[in-house]
Amino acid sequence: MTSLWRVSVRVPPDRSEATRATFVALAPKGFEESDVDGELELALYAAADELGSLRARLPEATVARVEEGWEDAWRVFHRPVEVAGIWLGPPWETPPDPSCAVVIDPGRAFGTGGHPTTRLCVELLARIASRQSLLDVGCGSGVLVIAAAKLGFAPAIGVDSDAHAIAAAEANAAANGFELDFRHADARVDPLPAAELSVANISEELVAAVAPRLDCRLLVTSGYFEPHAPQLPGFRTIGRRKLDGWAADLHARE
Repeated sequence: MTSLWRVSVRVPPDRSEATRATFVALAPKGFEESDVDGELELALYAAADELGSLRARLPEATVARVEEGWEDAWRVFHRPVEVAGIWLGPPWETPPDPSCAVVIDPGRAFGTGGHPTTRLCVELLARIASRQSLLDVGCGSGVLVIAAAKLGFAPAIGVDSDAHAIAAAEANAAANGFELDFRHADARVDPLPAAELSVANISEELVAAVAPRLDCRLLVTSGYFEPHAPQLPGFRTIGRRKLDGWAADLHARE
């Protein structure tokens, strides 16, 4: 079994937003967050060969090897949620109604759908009446593409620059009874398929870089904190959802 390391940082409240932003960049599909003695503790899990780059980005971090039984602790972190009538959760939890469930195996890196930005994106998707083609930029575990397919969007396509994410997304789609289109691509430079609706749950910086390259009528964006609002030439914002300090926006082509 591959050894795993827990990389954690504790910061006072006035540094929480900047530190969260760093963790979003390092682990965009999920990290731990808890209140410890009045400070915010953020933690992610990494393999030994990732520690050098993480220490460079997080010089104040505490690094500890995860002892035997880490799988159970990791499972405790990934809890199911219900969003817009869809149950999102890991395979070791039992959904009350399998027909309304999206079951996602997070592996070590990609998350199951419990992060506020994922939940906000699903909420916005559920409010869109015309459920035609969809493109998810930075699809990770595939949770948003699979949730979109469950809501009736078709065809539903996901792209990600991480080949491991694509493999995880394909496996998760199959486990949910879907054969979906996932593509290994860098959305900043590679050609992207046209879609009626695009989703970009990545970061504010990447949203701004990718949006001009999208051929879509509607665009859902997230991956940034509530005070932030991406300015996207060619789009106007027509809706916003907020949860736990995070935000997601719905934009329409002008």
